[in-house]
Amino acid sequence: MNRQFWSITIGLVGGLTSLSPVILAQENKASISYFTRSPRLVNVITTYSGARIRRPRYYYTINLPKGSGQPLKTISINQRQGFEEIDYYAQETIAFQGTPNHRENPLTIAESTWDKNTETMTIIFNPPVSPGTTFTVGVMAKRNPSHGGNYLFGVTAFPAGNNPRELYLGSGRLYFEGNDDGDFD
Repeated sequence: MNRQFWSITIGLVGGLTSLSPVILAQENKASISYFTRSPRLVNVITTYSGARIRRPRYYYTINLPKGSGQPLKTISINQRQGFEEIDYYAQETIAFQGTPNHRENPLTIAESTWDKNTETMTIIFNPPVSPGTTFTVGVMAKRNPSHGGNYLFGVTAFPAGNNPRELYLGSGRLYFEGNDDGDFD
């Protein structure tokens, strides 16, 4: 009897253990939000490209296509390359539908934060940006870098919903003119 009891118990435990990953995978899949069509980083431009210019605005234009599955809740912008770190006025971030030259309706920013340690600007929209929208985020730098050259900024999008799956959209490039003396080339 004892041997039969243990055989049945081990068989039940083994059967339940083999089912649990499937059950967990279904639960996790249901709680993950993701884009079914990728947003696209369209363009990155600045109002002023000269070295040491104070309070320039950097515009990041993103297209969230129809059929993307989820609205866009958050974007993060992270400096990936450049000789020096650029600081921002997070509270002066703006967002609107359209492009810098063809502005449409403003978008509501719930929160905009600058993390100096990770060199990351995070912008949260409320309500989230609807699929089928081209929109632009304008972040204000304290000043352009003193050293001219190429600076790369990585842009990552997060959908609305619980447990959002981030999607890296790529890098935008800004070129700053000038040298260490602040002279223009």
